[in-house]
Amino acid sequence: MKLVFAGTPEVAVPALDALIASGRHEVAAVVTRPDAPAGRGRRLVASPVAERAEEAGIEVLKPAKPRDPDFLDRLRAIAPDCCPVVAYGALLPKVALDVPARGWVNLHFSLLPAWRGAAPVQHALMAGDEITGASTFLIEEGLDSGPVYGTVTETVRPTDTSGDLLTRLAFAGSGLLAATMDGIEDGTLDAVPQPADGVSFAPKITVEDARIDWTAPALRVDRVVRGCTPAPGAWTTFRGERLKVVQAVPLPDRDGLAPGHLAPGKNNVYVGTGSYAVELLWVQAQGKKPMRAADWARGVRIAEGELLGA
Repeated sequence: MKLVFAGTPEVAVPALDALIASGRHEVAAVVTRPDAPAGRGRRLVASPVAERAEEAGIEVLKPAKPRDPDFLDRLRAIAPDCCPVVAYGALLPKVALDVPARGWVNLHFSLLPAWRGAAPVQHALMAGDEITGASTFLIEEGLDSGPVYGTVTETVRPTDTSGDLLTRLAFAGSGLLAATMDGIEDGTLDAVPQPADGVSFAPKITVEDARIDWTAPALRVDRVVRGCTPAPGAWTTFRGERLKVVQAVPLPDRDGLAPGHLAPGKNNVYVGTGSYAVELLWVQAQGKKPMRAADWARGVRIAEGELLGA
């Protein structure tokens, strides 16, 4: 088939690579978000998908909105058979959905109908899911509600961050998306409607969602830290300033600390929660680089009775 691939962040690059490498289909063009300011200089930088496409000599389209007339005219001129999508980042209007004969097929990082929305991996971790995965489905006008072509499953490991899990799903899902394109092309794959039961939603994680509630049980604190790492970053406050918690570990055998109360040791920093304590391993103070929690604690000289999140 002739394909137009839509995607933007680094997590979409493995799928683009898989389609290029398959040799069975032609990736005629790539659609991605416009260049965005990045770094201290805030200079405009192309998306990872745009950079990879340019390296491969593939035409790159960067519409401000996917309903822009010039973009739609170019899409019609290319006349793709199918448009695979991975984390494109913009809502596709019906006028664009109607262009490819075999539709737009999205690789979504959950086992649909669970976790429809922008942040499925983060929500799966924060909810304590033990199994997650990726799904390919035909895009409709509803939110991730289209019929499913296929899935792959992935076990959630005890120390996974959303970054760890998303990286594994990106590579596992790339093979699923390539296989889905093959099945659509040769007619051996039919999309199956999603069940009505088991629907859950995964809206974008806000900064406030990432704030640690130290009165919550330690397992909840652990899930928030892992689910919000690397972005937007779990955080709390210390002496009125924001402190990111980059890595922490629950300690079921250590209790007796009130929620938020700090107990620094020679090489450890413990914090009380609504159940048992957690040990802070890595933190990032405002305006600083990430550092070991024990080094941070020595630098700030924690006084007896001081706490996080006050």
